Amino acid sequence: MNHFAFTTAFFSFAAMSLYSQRGVSAQKEEVHKATEKLDKGLYPNAFCKVYPDYLIGDDKWVNLMHADGAGTKSILAYLYWKETGDINVWKGIAQDAVVMNLDDLLCVGIHDNLLFSSTIDRNKKCVPGEVLEVVINGTQQLFDELKQYGVNVHYLGGETADVGDVVRTIAVNGTMTARWPKDKLVTNDKIQAGDVIVGFASYGQTTYETEYNSGIGSNGLTSARHDVLNKFYADQYSESYENSLSNEVVYIGPHKMTDEISVDVNGKQHQTNIGKLLLSPTRTYAPLLKELFKSHFNDIHGLIHCSGGGQTKCMKYLPGNFRIIKDNLFTAPEIFQIIQKASGSDNREMYQVFNMGHRLEVFTSVAAAQEMIAVAAKLNMPAQIVGSVENSNKKELVLTVNGEQIVY
Repeated sequence: MNHFAFTTAFFSFAAMSLYSQRGVSAQKEEVHKATEKLDKGLYPNAFCKVYPDYLIGDDKWVNLMHADGAGTKSILAYLYWKETGDINVWKGIAQDAVVMNLDDLLCVGIHDNLLFSSTIDRNKKCVPGEVLEVVINGTQQLFDELKQYGVNVHYLGGETADVGDVVRTIAVNGTMTARWPKDKLVTNDKIQAGDVIVGFASYGQTTYETEYNSGIGSNGLTSARHDVLNKFYADQYSESYENSLSNEVVYIGPHKMTDEISVDVNGKQHQTNIGKLLLSPTRTYAPLLKELFKSHFNDIHGLIHCSGGGQTKCMKYLPGNFRIIKDNLFTAPEIFQIIQKASGSDNREMYQVFNMGHRLEVFTSVAAAQEMIAVAAKLNMPAQIVGSVENSNKKELVLTVNGEQIVY
């Protein structure tokens, strides 16, 4: 093994070892094993499970239900709020919990008349009622904003529980459900050799966002938190981590949340800080996809939300043996460069944990791709053809990152 190969393997092993020592898994192998015997639904390749219309019994309609949340990102919000006093940071956590549900369902074609119920578990000793108000009201505010784009989500309340024996700070989750016509679904079964893949940026500032979005989303935040932030947070906020963890894996980074940093926003330098980059609300692609479903529905062969699993997520939803080649990826936004430098993770690890610049992929034809890119441009959202689909005798993903080829 040459020196470069040894170094890459070492960093990958070290990163995976840190994940394990912190009690998390990048690929959720045990979760997948626990659920492997469950019904795969009507369309096994679809991004979300699709079931018959159990509610009314119409064979031309289907039912879907999805559960997700903000994950450990809420701990970052807790730290930022405690350090700065900025309670509005919790509105972003409300958006994270919604978008991680909504954008998964968007990838099946669902974009209107959705029902949402929230589940908030908190430790009352650490998280007061004012925080709950911001989270709950922030959820409704997001739904009000989405209505402007023709995406109607109805907030049906939910459960808020004080469970200090279970959670140290707060966990914000939700469930979203819909009834949808079967002929308006995206099932990924149309993905084929010759398709190109359009990536839509997770970073920047779209016309429907009020500030720069780092692109971080709501995945890999345990790694980001401990690898980027320094030991100050372990000393000051012991409630923010599992105290049985080895001191060697807890808050081992160089930064504080308030460390200032400059980022490029539409060609101009914008001052922000590490905390805001880590806490950028998960961007919803609802305004974009609402338009694409209206104007290009038949051109959409597949939709992938690059959330857990990052750029390898597409491998789970292919309708056959294909080689996915991604050789024109976005330059990794600043936040991912910060995380990689702090953690020492290699590219293989980074690209299977984080979205690294685009969180939505559309599989389509070359001609339609250019039209979709033009739609995104109207929303001030960077988009480009990031790759293509080839026939193969197995499912395979080949990434090219700064001249390095990575095969999954």
